[in-house]
Amino acid sequence: MKKRCGFITAAVLAAVLSGCGGNASKGAVQERIAEEEGPGAGGERTELVVFAAASLTESLTEIGNMYKDVRPDVEIVCTFDSSGTLKTQIEEGADCDIFISAAQKQMDQLDITGSPEENPRRLDLIDGDTRFNLVENRVVLAVPDGNPAGIESFEDLGTDKLNLMCLGNEDVPVGAYSLEILSNLGILDKLAAASRLTYGSNVKEVTTQVKEASVDCGIIYATDAFSAGFTVVDWADRDQCRQAVYPAAVLKASQNQEEARAFLDYLAGGDCRAVFEAAGFSMAKQ
Repeated sequence: MKKRCGFITAAVLAAVLSGCGGNASKGAVQERIAEEEGPGAGGERTELVVFAAASLTESLTEIGNMYKDVRPDVEIVCTFDSSGTLKTQIEEGADCDIFISAAQKQMDQLDITGSPEENPRRLDLIDGDTRFNLVENRVVLAVPDGNPAGIESFEDLGTDKLNLMCLGNEDVPVGAYSLEILSNLGILDKLAAASRLTYGSNVKEVTTQVKEASVDCGIIYATDAFSAGFTVVDWADRDQCRQAVYPAAVLKASQNQEEARAFLDYLAGGDCRAVFEAAGFSMAKQ
């Protein structure tokens, strides 16, 4: 590949020098090389690092590939994990341009404008002017193929139908939503005392346990249930838990402010809306 690129460059250089009587400027040569080799080949490429909630894996992977056609000079590099884990990594100085959380809490903990209760250390790591709510998700109760335990609703979790279920850890959004549901049903302490709860460090781990039928059911996001092909037996309403809203923002420490803002604008646009809605998200109300 290096030999081929060198040959192309040499050929273009010779052509430019010939066409300009041997007095071609350096700028003219570089312009012709860029035209021959294509966008980004001769210039710098920007690597835009996005930390995003694990439930966005499929959608943002597709959107990142789409963005290559929009900005061939920008490469989207995504890290997917629980919002709590990503938030901690940002606090510790991880290289990150954009943060997309699955709940307001983790974003608030990095936002100086957040309440002292959520941000007691008064961290000032995100650019509040760029923060907006990107998408919304639903919290659902999913069962393995065939539903061996015969669980049909959240209310069934308090009956003898349930032997073991999986939740996210309490420090990740899907886990917080799950605990909220069980608390509002008045069965959290009962299930914990009976050792009927097991935990995953993010929503993908919960999804895996349901898929492998190592648990009777799991509380996950509608989008993860959709992508895994699960049967959803119940949907949490607003009386059972808060709406799952995903805020997005640019980090103040980002060295790629302009590119990061441009990508957030793209995420809010029509092309990405179609991807998010196909995965089961809805665009957030501003």
